[in-house]
Amino acid sequence: MKRLLTLALLLGLALAQPKELRLYTWTEYIEPAIVTDFEKATGLKVRISYYESNEELLAKLQAGGVSQYDVIVPSDFIIPSMIQLGLLRPLDKSKIPNLKNLDPKFANPPFDPSNTYTVGYLWGTVGLMYRTDVFKTPPTSWAVLFDLKEQKGAFTLMDSQREMLGIGLRYIGQSVNSTDPASVKKVIDLMLSVKRSSNFKGFQGGVSATKLLLGNQAVAAVVYNQDALRTAAGNPKYSFTIPKEGSTLFLDNLAIPAKAPNPEAAHRFINFILDAKIGARLANYQNSATPNAAAKPLMKPELLKNPAVWPTDEQMKVLEFILDQGKNNRLYDEAWTQIKSR
Repeated sequence: MKRLLTLALLLGLALAQPKELRLYTWTEYIEPAIVTDFEKATGLKVRISYYESNEELLAKLQAGGVSQYDVIVPSDFIIPSMIQLGLLRPLDKSKIPNLKNLDPKFANPPFDPSNTYTVGYLWGTVGLMYRTDVFKTPPTSWAVLFDLKEQKGAFTLMDSQREMLGIGLRYIGQSVNSTDPASVKKVIDLMLSVKRSSNFKGFQGGVSATKLLLGNQAVAAVVYNQDALRTAAGNPKYSFTIPKEGSTLFLDNLAIPAKAPNPEAAHRFINFILDAKIGARLANYQNSATPNAAAKPLMKPELLKNPAVWPTDEQMKVLEFILDQGKNNRLYDEAWTQIKSR
C-alpha cells in the first residue's frame, strides 16, 4: 500500500511539473532552430518574451517577473545589482555538465565569482554602424555623432544607460567606469548638445536602430556589433567600426530568476546552450564571439578572422567592460535621467 501511495505521489509531482520553459531575452538573440531543437529534445514548450535594455529587464523582474520567467539573459554589469536584490537563483552545477566547456577566462568573472548565479552566453562590443555610401571611409572618431560639424545626417544613440554614458566618457578621455562628477557632468552637457541637433533621431535599442538604417532613415547608429553584423548580412552598403576613442565590451549571461516556475527546465536549457555544437550555431547565427571554448573551433572561419566579431589586440586596448560601481551607480542614474528628460 505504501508503495502504491509513493508511486501515486511521484506520478502526481511529475504531472504537476510545468511543461514549458519561459525565456526572457533580448530581441532576436537566439536562433529559432535552436529553440525548436531544444523543444524536440526535452518535450518542453519554449515561450519567449523580449526586452531591449538591461534596465528594462531589471524593472520587469522587480515588478513581479522574478516569478514569471525561467531563464533570463542579463549583461555583466547589471548582475551584482540583481544578486544584491535577491533576484537570482544559485545554479545547481551538478545539472550543468557542459559548464566544463566555458573558457577559463569567463569561468570566474568579477561580477559573479565562481559562476554562482550565471554562465556566459555571448560577448561583444558596442560600436558604430554606418552607411558606406555616406561615409566613404570608416569613421575614426565618435565626433561624427558628438561634433555638430562632423555629422553627416540622421543618427541614433543607444538607449542603454551605462553603454551610452561609457562611450561619452571615452570620448572625453575618461574610463567608461569613471565616477568623477566633473567628467560625468561633461558627458551630460555633451549628450544634451547632441539631442538639440536636427540630425538626432532619438535613443534606440539595437534592433530598432538597425531597422532605421535599413530603411534609409539614418546614416549612423550606436549599436551592438552583433546587431550590426546580423542586420547587414554581407550587404556592402553597411559596415561597423569601433572609433579610436574606444567603447564598451559586454558579456551576456544565462541566469535563473529567484522564483522561476520551472528551475529544472532552466538548468536543462542552460546545459543545452553550453553544448559545443549548439554554442557554435548560436555564435554563427548572432555573428558573435562566444565564451564557449569548445564551440569556438566549430565556428565559421570568416567570423573568427573578422575584427568586428573578435576585436584585434589594438582594439582591445581601448575597450572596457562595464563594472558595477555600487553606491556610485546613483551618479549614472541621475545623469541618465537628466539626459533623457531634458
